[in-house]
Amino acid sequence: VKMGSKRTREPEALSNQLIQPIVVCVFVFQYTRVWIPDPEEVWKPAEIIKDYKEGGSILHLKLEDESTLDYPIGPKDNPLPFLRNPDILVGENDLTALSYLHEPAVLHNLKVRFLESNHIYTYCGIVLVAINPYEQLQIYGEEVISAYSGQNMGDMDPHIFAVAEEAYKQMARDEKNQSIIVSGESGAGKTVSAKYAMRYFATVGGSANETNVEEKVLASSPIMEAIGNAKTTRNDNSSRFGKYIQIGFDRKYHIIGANMRTYLLEKSRVVFQAEDERNYHIFYQLCASARQPEFKDLALTSAEDFTYTSLGENIFIEGVNDAEDLEKTRDALTMLGVKESNQMSIFKIIASILHLGNVDIVSERDGESCHISRNDSHLHHFCQLLGVEQEQMEHWLCHRKLVTTSETYVKNMSLAQATNARNALAKHIYAHLFDWIVEHVNKALHTSSKQHSFIGVLDIYGFETFEINSFEQFCINYANEKLQQQFNSHVFKLEQEEYMKEQIPWTLIDFYDNQPCIDLIEAKLGILDLLDEECKVPKGTDQNWAQKLYSKHLGSQHFEKPRMSNSSFIVVHFADKVEYQCDGFLEKNRDTVYEEQINILKASKFQMVADLFQDGKDGPPPGGKTAKINVRPAKPMIKGHNREHRKTVGHQFRNSLHLLMETLNATTPHYVRCIKPNDDKEAFVFDSRRAVQQLRACGVLETIRISAAGYPSRWTYSDFYSRYRVLMTKKDMTVGDKKQVCRNLMESLIKDPDKFQFGKTKIFFRAGQVAYLEKLRADKFRFACIKIQKTVRGWLQRTRYLKIRKSAITLQRYGRGYLARRYAEHLRCTRAALICQKQYRMVRVRRAYLTVRQAVITIQAFTRGMFTRRLYQEFLLHHKAIIIQRTVRGWMERKKFRRARNAAIVIQCAYRRVLAVRQLKQLKIEARSAERLKKLNVGMENKIVQLQRKLDDQHKDYKAQTEQLNATNTALTTEINQQQKELEMLRARQGDNAQQASLQEELERLKAELQEAHAQRKKLEEEHSSEKHGLEQRVKELEKENSMLKAEKEEMNQRIRHSKGSEGQVGNASKKEDHLQTELNDERQRYQNLVKEYSRLEQRYENLQEKTKFTPGHHRNPSNQSSIGSESPYPSITMSEVGDTEDTIQQIDEMGLGNAAMDLGVFMKLQKRVRELEQERKRLQTNMEKMEELSKHKMIEPKSSTSEEDANAELTYNSLKRQELESENKKLKNDLNELRKTVADRASDNNSSNELQDSYSLLLSQLKAANEELDIRKEEVLMLKTQIVSTTKATEDTNHIVSNSIDVVDWGNNKKPIDKEEALQAYQGLSESKRLLESQLQSQSRKHQDELEALHTQIEVLKESLEKKQEMLNNFSTLSPDALVEYSVQQEITRLTNENLDLKEVLEKLEKNERKLKKQLRIYMKKVQELEAQTAYKARPELTRQVTVQRKEKDFEGMFEYHKDDEALLIKTLVADMKPHLVSATVPCLPAYILFMCIRHADYINDDQKVHSLLATFINAVKKTLKKNNNDFEMTSFWLANTSRLLHCLKQYSGDEAFMTQNSPKQNEHCLKNFDLAEYRQVLSDLSIQIYQQLIKIAEALLQPMIVSAMLESGSLTGVKPMGYRHRSSSMDCETEGPGCYTLEALIRQLGQFYTVMGEQGLDPEIGQQVFRQLFYFINTVTLNNLLLRKDVCSWSTGMQLRYNISQMEEWLRGKNLNQSGAVTTIEPLIQAAQLLQLRKKTSQDAEAICNSCTALSTQQIVKILNLYTPLNEFEERVTVSFIRDIQNRLQGRVENNQLLVDTKHTFPVLFPYTPSALSLETIHIPASLSLDFLVRV
Repeated sequence: VKMGSKRTREPEALSNQLIQPIVVCVFVFQYTRVWIPDPEEVWKPAEIIKDYKEGGSILHLKLEDESTLDYPIGPKDNPLPFLRNPDILVGENDLTALSYLHEPAVLHNLKVRFLESNHIYTYCGIVLVAINPYEQLQIYGEEVISAYSGQNMGDMDPHIFAVAEEAYKQMARDEKNQSIIVSGESGAGKTVSAKYAMRYFATVGGSANETNVEEKVLASSPIMEAIGNAKTTRNDNSSRFGKYIQIGFDRKYHIIGANMRTYLLEKSRVVFQAEDERNYHIFYQLCASARQPEFKDLALTSAEDFTYTSLGENIFIEGVNDAEDLEKTRDALTMLGVKESNQMSIFKIIASILHLGNVDIVSERDGESCHISRNDSHLHHFCQLLGVEQEQMEHWLCHRKLVTTSETYVKNMSLAQATNARNALAKHIYAHLFDWIVEHVNKALHTSSKQHSFIGVLDIYGFETFEINSFEQFCINYANEKLQQQFNSHVFKLEQEEYMKEQIPWTLIDFYDNQPCIDLIEAKLGILDLLDEECKVPKGTDQNWAQKLYSKHLGSQHFEKPRMSNSSFIVVHFADKVEYQCDGFLEKNRDTVYEEQINILKASKFQMVADLFQDGKDGPPPGGKTAKINVRPAKPMIKGHNREHRKTVGHQFRNSLHLLMETLNATTPHYVRCIKPNDDKEAFVFDSRRAVQQLRACGVLETIRISAAGYPSRWTYSDFYSRYRVLMTKKDMTVGDKKQVCRNLMESLIKDPDKFQFGKTKIFFRAGQVAYLEKLRADKFRFACIKIQKTVRGWLQRTRYLKIRKSAITLQRYGRGYLARRYAEHLRCTRAALICQKQYRMVRVRRAYLTVRQAVITIQAFTRGMFTRRLYQEFLLHHKAIIIQRTVRGWMERKKFRRARNAAIVIQCAYRRVLAVRQLKQLKIEARSAERLKKLNVGMENKIVQLQRKLDDQHKDYKAQTEQLNATNTALTTEINQQQKELEMLRARQGDNAQQASLQEELERLKAELQEAHAQRKKLEEEHSSEKHGLEQRVKELEKENSMLKAEKEEMNQRIRHSKGSEGQVGNASKKEDHLQTELNDERQRYQNLVKEYSRLEQRYENLQEKTKFTPGHHRNPSNQSSIGSESPYPSITMSEVGDTEDTIQQIDEMGLGNAAMDLGVFMKLQKRVRELEQERKRLQTNMEKMEELSKHKMIEPKSSTSEEDANAELTYNSLKRQELESENKKLKNDLNELRKTVADRASDNNSSNELQDSYSLLLSQLKAANEELDIRKEEVLMLKTQIVSTTKATEDTNHIVSNSIDVVDWGNNKKPIDKEEALQAYQGLSESKRLLESQLQSQSRKHQDELEALHTQIEVLKESLEKKQEMLNNFSTLSPDALVEYSVQQEITRLTNENLDLKEVLEKLEKNERKLKKQLRIYMKKVQELEAQTAYKARPELTRQVTVQRKEKDFEGMFEYHKDDEALLIKTLVADMKPHLVSATVPCLPAYILFMCIRHADYINDDQKVHSLLATFINAVKKTLKKNNNDFEMTSFWLANTSRLLHCLKQYSGDEAFMTQNSPKQNEHCLKNFDLAEYRQVLSDLSIQIYQQLIKIAEALLQPMIVSAMLESGSLTGVKPMGYRHRSSSMDCETEGPGCYTLEALIRQLGQFYTVMGEQGLDPEIGQQVFRQLFYFINTVTLNNLLLRKDVCSWSTGMQLRYNISQMEEWLRGKNLNQSGAVTTIEPLIQAAQLLQLRKKTSQDAEAICNSCTALSTQQIVKILNLYTPLNEFEERVTVSFIRDIQNRLQGRVENNQLLVDTKHTFPVLFPYTPSALSLETIHIPASLSLDFLVRV
């Protein structure tokens, strides 16, 4: 192959190449299919009906309509026609994969894909061909983006998303900038394709910092469409400018900004539109919204009233609402940061252009001057909207200024000149406004972050040729020439790289280079150069410029002169010849506008209008630079003066085009060629002539020609081996090396070595060789089919003969058998008659014998019974006598024994008394001895001496107090005597009444009788109730049995009579049940989606918070010890942990306001607290001032030392309290201000405060409790501080007194020095004795006081009892005897009940004390046991497993006690540092059980703060742990199991009867006693949902790369490839087998790992079933979506392999007992898709079978699979269009969500069923390896 660049080819040669046959056959055989030219369809298929030999002049053909045609053959006029590709290749998604590469094959392949399969995208090498369907297709949704994201370009169906993904992937892998070049005719869909490409980048590379850059990039589209798009005859939304958008990415490949460059805006459209065309959309949008209040100042009316918008005579577009589009434009401007004032200024400028077009310029009579009426309202509106002077504008619209070297003239303009000047001004204003908007869009998309790379999207006009072509078409075609040159060189470069990579020998390839045509346009003295030169000539004209072109370039091959015109020229472009009209070229190139008019606009009173036309606008806009390419504005602003230095439009366009080419050459380009299928904009209508024109113009055929010149067909060795192994011999198959096998086969099949080449990984074929191999393969199959048919037919004939023979033999056998059976029947009847007679006679005799025998037996039985009963009576009497004798003898022996025992006891008592008397005498003697007294009095003498003095000193005080106490006692005694006397009088009064005694006796007698009656009645009632209960139970059983029988009878009757009706009712009931279940699932799913969204927002907030850490300024670090966090949906601030309000506020400030979940309620609470503290401070301030004044007065007056100490202590206490409260008040005020500021900033971001009201109320209650505890603790602290101060002062005074006493006291011996230490000790001893005596005195005083209070209480009690008895006597006197008895009984019952209750209270106190002692005993036993366990553990270090078998205590209550300070360590050990393998050998979900047992103890001691703190800290710790291990399936499964188990424990032990049905009695004793944790159950339920969703996310991420390869691309049943052709090459080419590195076994192995891990962690089986249901749904969606987007896997063999793989998955589910989980239901669409691939697809019966079997697939999915279906070989027919239409018609009535791809993000709502634990809490032990020694078992 010769590769290189030979730039000698011409367009004529290219045209000839396109119509020459690529394969020239010397002999053309019958039945060969060919393409022949056709004037209507361009190319028409035909079939050769007679062999053709070289040299023949006629080719006999048969067309598709069965007509014949004699096609003339000539060496020059009509060469041999092109050969058609095999049907197996028709519909290929890559045109270069066709065996015969030529124009008719390309056109036919595109047509088949577009019309039959409705595929608008097709690859052509590196080019994506996109055909405009003129219909909205559902192939651009989020699920399609997800399906293409991360996929190789060749693995999926052609799509614009595949090209975008390839660009994104190459940018990330190669770190090189990319470009996507979208080109095509007007109306071909360029803008839409570019928009979808940018949308893909915005979705896949969304900004990481939530700045919504991607939304701004997409928002620029409606703005640019409004000001740069217009309706043309070919397109309703035609872009009238070119744009190149660079989307910038950072190092993590997230979008950070964008930049836009525009090219050659069609300004002439502002002032002129052809028929049935429109001006730019923005004009019509403003006119449609003219009635809105904000647009009244624009003075606009309908677009029909303005000249510039009515020239096309049609101001409307079908299906477009201009007013709504304006709202979208304004929204986009607002999103991009354009202020409302600037938007109104833009609209004013646009409206002024419309008014300018309606200015009426009136010609004067001389025809050389003109004027404007002063009353022209449009001129007035124009000047008013732009803020310019009307008189000046009126003047300079009709006059112009001429400047010479000597003077300046003002010259009148004619009507034509003035009109042209006005139009030029309008175009100039619009062009500047357009550039201003583009500049501000770039500013909005600009970012200060460093750009790492970019992807550019070029949306530029395609090649254009009209009846009249002017300057705009010339520039457009010039740009396309440059792009085509770049395209050709890039295609050649890729082809060369492919050959070099595969080490294929290469030489020059002859390809068309259009450099001569480009030189004709842009070289020195080229067309543009001559045009600029003519523009500089003062009186240059278009005619003069045309003559210069003729004289200079008439000899060029790419330049021609029309025969019939002298004012036009023809340029031979790469696509076609185009004739350009020279009229207007100079004017458009100059773009002349008068300086005087611009100066008026510069003087506008509106700043924006003046800025538009300032000279400085020519500089480059800010933010237009990229990382590697200096981006300058494509079209600098035109200056209003200095005309000599102003660049022409052509020069500017050439410079911007060169800059664009530099940018494109510095990037890796990707090409999208848009094709317009018809000019009528009809959906899915293909015009072959228009398509061929565009294919020639856009370079698609050139790509094919370059590819066809070398080796266009390329196969990997494995694909070639799989496809053509049928051509190999058995000997070839034994060779192990596939490459060598393929080499041997190719050398044996194709003798010409130039027809193929062997590369490193592929085999390269010349054009037509694959078709030849396919023919050989088809012949091999045909021969095999004939042999099979021959064999099968012989087998069928032999089978038929054997069947006939077997039938004859069978008939004979049955006839003979019938005769034999009839004779046997006669013999059997004769024998039966004899037997009947014999049996009858026997029965008659036997009956007589049996009667006699029965009578004899009866007589014998009665006789024997009589004798037996007599014998029994004798034995009975004898037995009773024996019993009487035994009883009497026993009584006599017992009486004798008792007499002897009593005598022994008397003797023992007398002897023991004698011994006791002797011992008592001995003790008395010892007690009177002196030695004992000495022992007892040792050490007491000194103490008596020391205390005697003190007793004497205080005797007087004690005596006085005693006297006072005696006086008090005397008074009390007197009072008691008086009360006793009164009581005796009352008792005497009662004793006088003799009737009371008799009544009392009568009462006792009646009580006894009543009790006996009650006992008898109770006994009778019990007997009656038991008997009645038994009878009732029997009756109920009989009634139940009767009702059951009746019900069964009625049910059977109902089934028989109303079977149809019952079926309908059952169906309705089941439907209703399904409907309710669906609604429940939907509601549950909505709630879980909210939980998921909440967790996502939490994550987003945390990311923002982490980001703020790195911003400059002071920030508080989050406290790791606080339990406040944003992970919990409920506030987790536990005030009992914090200590006081100041610490609470500080922690809130440290952790962030969002984490504390605060709202206005919290602020109101804090404000109220601040006001209370302020009032307290003022009150204490007042008290302080009063105390200071009082202290001053007391300092003057004499006072005792005791009062001074009290006053100082109180003063110190108040001072400390005041200081404390002032500091607290100050801090609270500062924190409150910060809270207000933060919440005000976050008000707009957090609008869902209503959802958190419950959690906030919980926070308020906690805050209130904390404040109350805070006050108590502060009082205690201040009291302690006061005591410390007082003690310090007292100590100082004591030391001072001691020192003075030591100095003053004379000890009587001055000669010896005084020992200060001894003196101090003596003084301290005296002080201690003093304090001891004082305490004794105080205790005696308190004792006397208590006795006095007791006496007073007794008196009160006696008074009350006296009053009650008096009342009772009064009642007795009024009651009747019966009522009196009843009343007495009631009083007695009441008294007994009270006594019983008192006894119960005493018993409970004793039991409580007993439990307390037992608890202490267990604690001591636990400590001893732990010491023993530690000793044993240290003695055996070789054990690796935790030994959890310990001695079980009897009364263990299943609780763990811990200190509040150990809570952080507990959570750290159980959650943060917990590893699943540490507790793998213990009880499943051990952390959950331990935590619940700690909660039980907090509930047992009634500590609500401890419960709330522990649960909140646990929840936050779990969230942090999961966030840290967000990709660890084992850790996530572990905490899902533990969280759900803790939730079940809270339910099981909640005390709710609904959850206690399966509890054991011991478990019921362990229920919570004091707290209802229903709110925390909801929190744990939400946390479990979040963990479940994270678990699913991790599992899906692990399965994602395996699914497609395992389910579709590998398997043991893979026989023939679905297509047998190579995969499309992509940027990820490698030498491996491709993506098929994962097998089905690997996928099942991964699922098995999931199952094992969840089982080991103790996860509930119900939750595990839901996990696998979700995972199988994910497998179904990924596989089905991939199947719907890949043609190469839609074949019969793939369907068979897929069904086998699904059966393996189902078998795995059955093996794991997961077949009831609903997982099989989720893969039902995939099962039906596999069936659809295997079913027949020909007749109407097949269509009916498909419709009935594919109920889980949507209509669109069924049609898509049928369109993608690819026959395995040529013997299988393709799915016809009529069959697909039949399917669509049959499925029209189906109600469904007609969506192509399945939503991969859908999640089923998870349900956590209640599963109580059978494990008893008292049996749970903590392994020593967990280091939880601080937990105490209770």
